[in-house]
Amino acid sequence: MAGIKRSYGIRTVLLILLFLLLMSAAGCAKEALSGEPSSENRPSSDTGGPSGPAPFDPSSDPYLRESVLIAGASSSGEKAEDGNASGSGGAAPKNPCTELSVPTQVQWIDGLYFIVDCYHDQVIFHENTEDPLSEWSVMTSDISRGHTVASDGTVYLIDDTENHRVLIMEKRTGSDGAPFFVPTQEFTEVGVRPHYIVYVEEEDTFYVWSSMSGGMYLFRRDHSTNRMYLTELRSIDSLLGVYVRSFTVDGDGIWFVSGNQSILYADRKTFEIRKEYPVPESMAGMIQLTRIGEWFYITISTDASGDQSAATMIRTKDPEGLMNGDYEDVYDRFIGGGTPYYLTPINGRYYLTEHRIPGHSVWSFGIRNGEIEDVKAVY
Repeated sequence: MAGIKRSYGIRTVLLILLFLLLMSAAGCAKEALSGEPSSENRPSSDTGGPSGPAPFDPSSDPYLRESVLIAGASSSGEKAEDGNASGSGGAAPKNPCTELSVPTQVQWIDGLYFIVDCYHDQVIFHENTEDPLSEWSVMTSDISRGHTVASDGTVYLIDDTENHRVLIMEKRTGSDGAPFFVPTQEFTEVGVRPHYIVYVEEEDTFYVWSSMSGGMYLFRRDHSTNRMYLTELRSIDSLLGVYVRSFTVDGDGIWFVSGNQSILYADRKTFEIRKEYPVPESMAGMIQLTRIGEWFYITISTDASGDQSAATMIRTKDPEGLMNGDYEDVYDRFIGGGTPYYLTPINGRYYLTEHRIPGHSVWSFGIRNGEIEDVKAVY
């Protein structure tokens, strides 16, 4: 969330210590499972060839732990049938809210739009963004301050941020033909405040970022059962205890926005830091970095002191120039004065969530010849 303070309670410190223990255990587990590289022990991502990794197979591929199945769900390690599910009634409830409260992300998955309505503790979905919010349906309200949702087309992962949990859901079809979603699995103790999830198709892997422990949790799905497995933990030691809100996969590299002083660019496989880009104190609390054409668009929540009046959106052609003022502030294209959050490309346009401005929570816009155009207030 945008305005979190940098003072950490006992619970957070204990969670960070638990994360360090898990990282140590992960290293031991990987060593014990993998041993010398061999055809039977090598992770499937190493044997998938140019078309991508082979499907994950828990009987032969190493993993750290498997998901916990949710009691009452229609999946018990096997693919569930469509129709009524326990607690669902075979239909999704309508959104009880007529406005959004600190929306963090808009997604488009399999013909449906999703909005993570963070302060309402829910994710909602609908087939378009023209209808009023009261016509949207609730995917889940079983989360606390969630931030993102991602899918591989079969399972949907949602970060349950304040519960340090990842919720896994699957889509079903009701008797009226309308979709609804069923919680089938979960992972608890996912670092400290998991905050951002991306599905990387070429690896058939979900990347889940623990925003305050510097850890990335990698999850894969057994395609024969839909059961999910934590297959790897990667970490950046210098980000332990730093509030980093997101990451961006970019080729064989990965970007981490500034949580306090600099943007980091790391190797995607090893997490070895390739380059560090210091940033001014006025933009220390970044939210997201998105590459669009030759520009890096960066949303900013706070300055180094946590002041949200520094919130804005900028763009630069080279993050190295930020300290020298080599950037352009583009937030005035959207009124300005609020806190822009995550930016998502959807069907040739870009959707930006925002808070602190009554009546303006979601924007969409296009890019033409490198310039922002056709800015529309969605909600």
